[in-house]
Amino acid sequence: MPARRWWCPEPGSPWAAWSARSPRCRAVGIAGGGEKCGHLLSELDFDAAIDYKAENVEAALRERCPDGIDVYFDNVGGEVLDAALANLARNARVVICGAISQYNASNGFTGPSNYMSLLVNHASMTGFVVTDYADRYADGLQQMAEWLRSGKLVSREDIAEGLERFPDTLLRLYKGENTGKLVLKLAEEGE
Repeated sequence: MPARRWWCPEPGSPWAAWSARSPRCRAVGIAGGGEKCGHLLSELDFDAAIDYKAENVEAALRERCPDGIDVYFDNVGGEVLDAALANLARNARVVICGAISQYNASNGFTGPSNYMSLLVNHASMTGFVVTDYADRYADGLQQMAEWLRSGKLVSREDIAEGLERFPDTLLRLYKGENTGKLVLKLAEEGE
């Protein structure tokens, strides 16, 4: 069976990266800046990284995924989604779990301009909303904790402290200034 390709643009999603590290997958991620791309390669064990701030994403995907993208996990939307759709393999699966590039768009959301790629590649696109799986949270928590303990799953947190820092912390998220999951710590445990 030929190798499968996987693309996950969000370096803060270690579970997606870990899932892509199976022997049948090649993980190619997209991040903004050299430090984040380095994080993908060295800490999350991606096979390749694309710096969307310094590279043409569509061309870079074509180069790093010459046979197309089989599974695309998106939480960025906009131009990055369009670049991925332009590089789909036949029978690809696209999972949408967010669109952070669109949340503060002043001119409204920008939908995919090349959605016909889904048709010509016999691809499917579906939404993924974590609350749809609320009845499985306990199982997921147990499995993720086991993977974290064993080192199979790596997580990085970028922690800001104090409620007064909320506005600046939220802006950092939308500007992509964090590496890993951005967490606002309100108090020490037990306070």
